[in-house]
Amino acid sequence: MSNGKPDGQQPPRMPAFRFPMFLLLIVGLAFLLSGLRQPIDVRVDINEFRSMVDSGTISAMTISGNSISGERTDGSRFALDYPVGAIDSDFVKELHERVPDAVIIVEKPSVWVQLMVMMLPWLLIFAVVWFMFLRPGAKTGGSGLMGGFGRSRHSTMTAEEDTNVTFDDVAGIEEAKEEVSEIVEFLKSPKRFTRLGGRVPHGVLLVGAPGCGKTLLAKAIAGEANVPFLSVTGSDFVEMFVGVGASRVRNLFEEARQRSPCIIFIDEIDAVGRKRGNFSGGHDEREQTLNAVLVEMDGFKNDEGVIVLAATNRADILDPALVRPGRFDRQVHVPAPDVDGRLAILGIHVQSVVLGPDVDLRRMARGTPMFSGADLEALVNEAAIVATMKGNEHVGQDDFEEARDKIKWGKARKSHVATDEERRLTAYHEAGHAIVQALEEEADPIHKVSIIPRGPFGGATFSLPERDRTYYTKRHALAMLRVMLGGRVAEEEFLGDISSGASSDICQATALARRMVEEWGMDDEIGFVHHGTDGEMWSVRPSPDTARRIEEQIKRLVDVAKDGARQTIKDALDKCEEIAKALLEYETITGDEVTGLVEGRPIDRPEPPLPTTVPPLCDRSVVDDLLDGANG
Repeated sequence: MSNGKPDGQQPPRMPAFRFPMFLLLIVGLAFLLSGLRQPIDVRVDINEFRSMVDSGTISAMTISGNSISGERTDGSRFALDYPVGAIDSDFVKELHERVPDAVIIVEKPSVWVQLMVMMLPWLLIFAVVWFMFLRPGAKTGGSGLMGGFGRSRHSTMTAEEDTNVTFDDVAGIEEAKEEVSEIVEFLKSPKRFTRLGGRVPHGVLLVGAPGCGKTLLAKAIAGEANVPFLSVTGSDFVEMFVGVGASRVRNLFEEARQRSPCIIFIDEIDAVGRKRGNFSGGHDEREQTLNAVLVEMDGFKNDEGVIVLAATNRADILDPALVRPGRFDRQVHVPAPDVDGRLAILGIHVQSVVLGPDVDLRRMARGTPMFSGADLEALVNEAAIVATMKGNEHVGQDDFEEARDKIKWGKARKSHVATDEERRLTAYHEAGHAIVQALEEEADPIHKVSIIPRGPFGGATFSLPERDRTYYTKRHALAMLRVMLGGRVAEEEFLGDISSGASSDICQATALARRMVEEWGMDDEIGFVHHGTDGEMWSVRPSPDTARRIEEQIKRLVDVAKDGARQTIKDALDKCEEIAKALLEYETITGDEVTGLVEGRPIDRPEPPLPTTVPPLCDRSVVDDLLDGANG
């Protein structure tokens, strides 16, 4: 890692003294001094001491300060503390006269002990000051506990040693890569852009959903340009002390200028860049930090070679002064990858995985709509784990399917023992979804149907979109509504009762119908008027009359879709029942098998092979009898 100084300069060496060792030294010295004193048998008061002096029963005594200790004639020891100021030369002379046979020793305090007593408070004060302000901070880069507050907490990485990331490692966001490629060219040859009077953007804001590759893209820019990469998060600037964040911002930009050309990357910049309003005063720490960022980005020059990259998934809440030209000049949208992008991302992540011959990455890319790059990386890793737990020699297509279903729906609850009634209800419910999806022309192709419980779901019907949709037509939205409600309709038609298993379907159908009415303008009654909030903090709420009409139209859309699903299932009752029976027999059937049942072709699966090895804890004779019976 970098030492935080310009190349060729080493930080000044600090003494290797440490406060804990100093404290141990003081404590050890105190124990040593206390151990030099002789053990005391009996403590006496002043009156008893005077009686011993009068009776002459003292054989020896030692006077040290205002403490008196000694030995009686019978061998026992005593000690007492005499009043301060009462022991003087006259007091010692009187003792000699009254106890002439006693050995009286008057100890004078050691010069070193007196010096230690005098210096100890000052040493403790120095130790506290050193620890808080002067101690070298290895992690904070500052001096002492307090001095490190004003230092930036960024991490500095170099392309060769740390990041080692280039554009070849980034897939699925080709347009974003092209848009930021000019930053690489500027960092390599800045004079090429400035010779005609142009100005390279001071800052680039990467906007996209979590896991889509914003941080990876920033590292790739640094790797391609082969420049230092100073990385920090927005939350690292915010502290409880006002002014600390602004100090860290100044320190970060100062070091960047010393290391130029380089890249400053601020992740989650919305932590300090939120819109300023009336909710916080001018001395608020977050606002002071934001002001420091604005001032520093205004102070850039074209020839400094410092580019500021920032990432957020909430560009709508950033302060307008932060995203104006001259600061963050442009916004680069980093979207979720499409089907070709997902295929390229899977191709990168499977390079270190032993793949089986049956793996179809394009099929997996089609079956993972709206998966981000991070989701796809987790998918490949989960598939490798599934194959490892099975003891396989490679990762097969079934392992990828299991990993995808686990990520999307949860782990299969194979230990759950469902009753026959529960299995029958789930089978007819999923058959209702499957038959409607198979017969709806506008619906996505069906991928597979399962009644194996996963997570909170008792079963699931999976689709396999042929393409990613950038918009939804009204016919497709209505077809999706009918598919969502097919499970509840099948329960009513075949079982004569309904269950709570449709709760998730109802939530999804209601949300889709609400977007159709409030945001997409797909209802003639409400019209081409937007009533959604789009995540804005402030929005105009509809009047009570309009809100009532919106709810009525949402319910009308759902009711129409339910009637359509009912008609589809009634026209294919026998096919729907065959799908339910197949689910009860096989638990999981593929989309091709569902299509075959709809077209009148029964499911033709090969019988599983008989075991050729003896299972553990099984009698060989029993297995031989089973094999003989199967063969003859």
